[in-house]
Formats: sequence, C-alpha cells, structure tokens
Amino acid sequence: MASAVANRVLAPVGTAGKLFAFGLDVGRNLFKRPFQTREFIQQAWFIASVTIIPTALVAIPFGAVIALQVGSLIKQFGAQSFTGSASVLAVVQQAAPIGTALLIAGAGGSAIAADLGARKIREELDAMMVLGIDPIQRLVVPRVLGCMMVAVFLNGMVTVVGVAGGYVFNVILQDGTPGAYIASFTALAQLPDLWIGMIKALIFGMLAAIVAAYKGMSAGGGPKGVGDAVNESVVITFVLLFIVNFTLSAIYLQIVPPKTG
Repeated sequence: MASAVANRVLAPVGTAGKLFAFGLDVGRNLFKRPFQTREFIQQAWFIASVTIIPTALVAIPFGAVIALQVGSLIKQFGAQSFTGSASVLAVVQQAAPIGTALLIAGAGGSAIAADLGARKIREELDAMMVLGIDPIQRLVVPRVLGCMMVAVFLNGMVTVVGVAGGYVFNVILQDGTPGAYIASFTALAQLPDLWIGMIKALIFGMLAAIVAAYKGMSAGGGPKGVGDAVNESVVITFVLLFIVNFTLSAIYLQIVPPKTG
C-alpha cells in the first residue's frame, strides 16, 4: 500500500524528468544535418493557418479589457494621463505573449500531439527507428522550430491589434485623449519591453511544441490514448506557461530598470 502511494506521488516527478530529457534530445538534434526544410515549412504554414484567425479575434478583447480595466482603475487615482503607458505595457509584456502561447498550445500543440500520437499507435515511429531514422530529428525538430517562428510573428500581430484596440476603447469609451495616450506610452515604454515580449513568445512556442511532441510520442492504448495525450499536453503546457512567464517577468524586472517619465 505504501509503495503504491509512493509511486503515485513520485509519478509526476518521473514524468517531469522524462519531459526534460526529451527537451534535451530535441535541443541536441537541432544542430543535426540534414535539416528537414520542407517539413519545417509545411509545419510552420499549418500551425499559422490554424492559429492566425483565432489569435486575431482574441487579441481585440485582450487589448480592450486591459484598457478598460486599467483606465477605470487609474481614473480613481486621478492619473488618466498614464492610461496609455499602463495598458500598452501590459499588452506588450504580458497579454500578447500569453495570448499567443495559449492559442499556439491549444490549436497548434493539440494538432502536433494528435499527429504524432496517431503515428505512434500505428507504429510508424517504431518503423522509422528500425530504418535508422531518428523521429526526433525528422519529425519533432521541424515542428518545434515552426512553433517558435509562428509564435514570434503572432506575438507581433497580437501586440499591434491589442494596442490598437486598447487605444480605440480608451479614446471612445473612457473619454481619453489620443495625445495623452500616445505621449504617456512613449514617456515610459522602452525597447527592452518589446524584446521581453518577443523572447517570451519564442520560449512559449518552444515549450508548447516540446510538450505536445513528447505526449504524442509517448501515447498508448489506441485512439483513446491519443485523445488523452492531446488533453494532457494542453493542460501541462498551460501550467508551464504561467510558471515560466512569472519567472521571466521577475527576472526582467530585476535586470531592466524602469524608465522614469
């Protein structure tokens, strides 16, 4: 009885170790040749095609909600002139990378897990290894790089749409002035704020693809196992995203001093 309980408690630790080892294998295979250029282009296009429209639709309410909430809060302190800087920095540093990562994990990651899981239960991956082909180098690396590239581009789109949406909602619904909105943003924002958003998107895209590929390649038990792997990959990715986002934000705030207006 005690051993069974210990096994259940330690099972997540073993899974975390296997996932970390899988990530190291992916990193090692990034530099192996030949590089699967065609697979990379196909996967990047597929991930972009399934995520770009949902991401664009999510970006508008992201910017609007942040602008309305921040604007109403700042108005209580009589600092309406800083609404632009607060809402735009929140979108650039936090909302855009997280929103992009959630869509990448939910749409692109689930598709990767389902594809690799189906290959696993059909024993295609075993057949590739018998032929001397490394599935990680052949299938996983192009998907990871495709997710990373698409995440960076989608982050830029979410940032632009979110900032524009926040501007419109602040000016129209909260009687803000366009000049004050833009002036406060330029007074407090700095270039590292944009860089941290891009770095977060890059890391989040890598995490989503690695987790999805790991769960897909370890799927078992037939079609039900593939469905379970897809669900688990999305949940694990969401948890990792918020942990990594907190860590990166804390490090950034310690390294980069805030710009004073």
